[in-house]
Amino acid sequence: MIRPDQLLRETERGLWCEPGGFFIDPMRPAERALVTHGHADHARAGHARVLATPETLAIMAARYGEAFTPDPVPVAYGERLKIGEVDVSFHPAGHVLGSAQIRLEWKGLVIGVSGDYKRRRDPTCAPFEVFPAHVYVTEATFALPVFRHPDDGDEIAKLLTSLQQNPDRTHLVGAYALGKAQRLICLLREGGYDAPIHIHGAMEQLCALYEDHGVDLGPLAKATLKDGEGTRQDFAGKIVIGPPSSFQTAWARRFSDPVISFASGWMQVRARARQRGVELPLILSDHADWDELTQTIRDIDPEEVWITHGRDDALARWAELEGYKARPLSLVGYEDEDD
Repeated sequence: MIRPDQLLRETERGLWCEPGGFFIDPMRPAERALVTHGHADHARAGHARVLATPETLAIMAARYGEAFTPDPVPVAYGERLKIGEVDVSFHPAGHVLGSAQIRLEWKGLVIGVSGDYKRRRDPTCAPFEVFPAHVYVTEATFALPVFRHPDDGDEIAKLLTSLQQNPDRTHLVGAYALGKAQRLICLLREGGYDAPIHIHGAMEQLCALYEDHGVDLGPLAKATLKDGEGTRQDFAGKIVIGPPSSFQTAWARRFSDPVISFASGWMQVRARARQRGVELPLILSDHADWDELTQTIRDIDPEEVWITHGRDDALARWAELEGYKARPLSLVGYEDEDD
């Protein structure tokens, strides 16, 4: 009988597929890397060959330069490849633009590797696709029953209501530069906000990339003041989006009496919001919450669940009670990001 670890096993460098001769999201340079999505803890530069969706390859080129690998290989969703002895295909993960689950099939055994994912609708990327697997490798970022993300529209309504109630204040929103910022912008547009949205310079290239891939973000403007031109009050009543790291820099101090907001699944934890000085927490996550994680396992119905980066104990316990064999993987290097 074929054991799953004969097809895929954890190593210090990441998940290694021996029959295919490749790593999935390796943490150090590899000869052949299959990359699930463009976030830096999964997509690293320096691999000799990278197989990923065209969107993920474009994101990696934007972040690391065109020479991030000498051999980029674009793989469309649903396209089947033979790599070594293994049949491989990429399927939408619903996390960010171009994000993919990776399906491996070898001698009748199927393993699905999720990368990061979410199940709810996202106007900026393809929706999560369910496929059967004997083993499913799932993330567990929000794998506690307390994490149940609210409706996206309700969170956007909180921001728009605050904007109406505080017309003299800038609304300064922290959002991860890849995925979260573009999703937030699209949700604001769907909520009826059609004014220019001001963005930090670090987001300009990625927003342009999303536009190039068919994601309409509406009018955007730079969140900068040229020397001798304009005042802080120019941003009163405006929405300004910047990466969380920028809130500790001089850039954030240029706005007068801002409403500090932060878009993250972690905003459900009040202590985190207080620690960051967040006045308007927005619970918007690009990861699956507890209900989405457990529903995904039910939908896929694997024989085994392997759990990576996150709160693995609770999810493993739930899976075992539901009759699934479960085990946490000891992979390191994958972060919660600012979600």
